[in-house]
Amino acid sequence: MNGALSAALAAALLCGGGAAARTAVDDNGDAVELPEHVERAVVANILPLGSAAVVYSGDAKRVVGMHPASLSAAAGGLTGRFYPDTLKTPTGFIQGANLNIESLLALKPDVVLVNAPDRRMLERVRAAGLTAFGVSPTKWGYDVVETFTGWVNALEAVFPDGKAKGEFLKSEMRRAADLVAARVKDVPESEKPSVLFVVRTDGRQLVVSGRRFFGESWCALAGAKNAAHGIAAENANAAVTMESVYAWNPDVVLLTNFTPLSPADLYAGRDAGRDWSHVKAVAEKAVHKMPLGVYRTFTPSLDAPVTLVWLAKTLHPARFADVDVRAWAKDYYRKGFGLELAQADLDRLFSPDARAAKNASTNVRSGR
Repeated sequence: MNGALSAALAAALLCGGGAAARTAVDDNGDAVELPEHVERAVVANILPLGSAAVVYSGDAKRVVGMHPASLSAAAGGLTGRFYPDTLKTPTGFIQGANLNIESLLALKPDVVLVNAPDRRMLERVRAAGLTAFGVSPTKWGYDVVETFTGWVNALEAVFPDGKAKGEFLKSEMRRAADLVAARVKDVPESEKPSVLFVVRTDGRQLVVSGRRFFGESWCALAGAKNAAHGIAAENANAAVTMESVYAWNPDVVLLTNFTPLSPADLYAGRDAGRDWSHVKAVAEKAVHKMPLGVYRTFTPSLDAPVTLVWLAKTLHPARFADVDVRAWAKDYYRKGFGLELAQADLDRLFSPDARAAKNASTNVRSGR
């Protein structure tokens, strides 16, 4: 047992097991003393956990601060629809990667969720006398299933009253992964579609998912090849040129909700002067916008089981002809979170608009 863990456990014991004391270990291995019931959580620069904390806890008022990039995803997706109080959540305590300690203190949080690799922010929060809990986007090597499981475990640690919910979510992730694996296991390598994930675009850069980001894992799970596998740049650092895209000539292009681009934009040549018309996926109308659920689904937040089934059916429609993705989604969100999705909600989930890309800047790459 390391020194920090021993000290924290000793402190917990000295509290005599009162209402204020329990200890949870975060993704850095730090023992963190938490109140028995967290009423005021702030989610700083671990962006997928903002709306996830709302939906997992079932109460928007338990999340008293989140990053602007988290809030824009909530506003465009299911979180804002079912938990409208989320849209009032304060965001002024953080801009990009810059944390304002005074504004954070004013929120009086029980706990602040911080991107675990950002030791500087963790230390600033703790130096201010606040409790910081590190949640990692990178600990599991961008493996979708393991990252999903890790994030659900973190939510269980912060909100232990939702443990039964967490167990259901993890079982659904395994069920989705098993279903997809059984149906794509015999796809010949030569028949696996090459897929390019467009993470973000603007007038300066085109960012894709190389082999060290979630796109690689999504492809491996869904029986596909990552067109940008040869790019070693990690996370959202994989900026490429259209010459590279032409060389890859992907069968399928997937647009995340970190970019406002839609398939129609690529078909009509509306991407900051970039000419996609020579790319096979564009010529064959095989460009798809990823769903927008609780959060942007490229990152394996609480939507990952639905995202995987959607992706597998999108890439292999014949193999999943009997799978109704909308029915799967309705069942998942109802059983997992008590949310009853109407047809309009399903339309919103599977045909998102551009609003969710707002504030999804390059300054918070590791929190994506």
